[in-house]
Amino acid sequence: MQRSLEPFIKQDLVNKLVLLSGPRQVGKTTLSQQLGGTTSYLNYDARAHRKILLSQTWDRSCETVVFDELHKMRRWKSWLKGVFDTEKRPPAILVTGSAKLDVYRKGGDSLAGRHFVYRLHPLTVKEVSSFLSSEEALKRLIDVGGFPEPFLKADPVFAKRWRRRHLDVVLRQDLMDIQPVRDIKSVEVLVEILRERVGTPVSYASLAEDLQVSINTVKHWLEVLENLFVIFPVRPYHRNVARSLLKEPKYYFYDTGAVEGDSGAKLENVVACAFQAELQFHE
Repeated sequence: MQRSLEPFIKQDLVNKLVLLSGPRQVGKTTLSQQLGGTTSYLNYDARAHRKILLSQTWDRSCETVVFDELHKMRRWKSWLKGVFDTEKRPPAILVTGSAKLDVYRKGGDSLAGRHFVYRLHPLTVKEVSSFLSSEEALKRLIDVGGFPEPFLKADPVFAKRWRRRHLDVVLRQDLMDIQPVRDIKSVEVLVEILRERVGTPVSYASLAEDLQVSINTVKHWLEVLENLFVIFPVRPYHRNVARSLLKEPKYYFYDTGAVEGDSGAKLENVVACAFQAELQFHE
C-alpha cells in the first residue's frame, strides 16, 4: 500500500534532507523502505548500525540512505549538517524517528535551509480509498483505529491488545526520553480520562482535581502527550488568538480506536484526525 506522502517525499529527497516524524508504529520505516530504488536502512538503536553511522561507512552506491532514531546521537543535528554539506548525492538522506524527532528538531537552527519536514499520520478514509470502500474504511477506523497493523488485521481483540502494548511503550520509553516523569501512573490515568471525554471541552481545573495535582502539572502532561503524538488539541476559534488560547480546548486521539464513548464521539475523532492530517500536509 502506497502512503499518500510517498511521491512528495521522493520529490524533495532530490535536493533536501527530509525529516519524517510521527507516532510510533505509524509506518515510517515501512514507507522509507518502499520509496523505490536501492535503500540502505540504518537504525541508531542497533549496535552494528550505530558503528556504521559513527564511522560514516554506509553504502554510497545506494539511491537513498535512511537514518532511523538518529536524534539519540549526541549533537545529531550538527553531525547531520556536516554529512549533508560534504556528501555527494546520491544517496539522498531520509531521517525518520518517533515523535521525539519533531520535538528535538525545534531546538537550534543547524539544519536551516537544508531540510523539509513531514509528519506521517495514521490511515484515513481518503488514504485507503484505493482498496476499501468508504463505508468499510470508516467502520474500521472507528472499531480498531488507523494505525496500519490493527487497521489491516481488522480484529478488535488484536487491536485492543496492540493498543495496550503501544501505549505502554510510548509512556515508559518515549516519555522518559523526552521528559522524565515520576508519576507515570497518573499520566496513564489522564489518558484514560481523556478517552472518555473526546468531543467535549476539557477543563484543566477539573482534570487537576481528578488527578490531585496542580493545573500547571496537568497542562505540562498534556503538552508532553501532544509531543508524543498521543493526543492533539483543537481550540475554539476566536478572532483574538490570545483569547482563544484561554478557552477550553477539545482533545482528540491519533489512535481513533482508543476513544471510549458513543458513536458520535468516535466519529468526531475520526473526522478530527482526517482534518489534522490534511492541514499538516498543506502546511
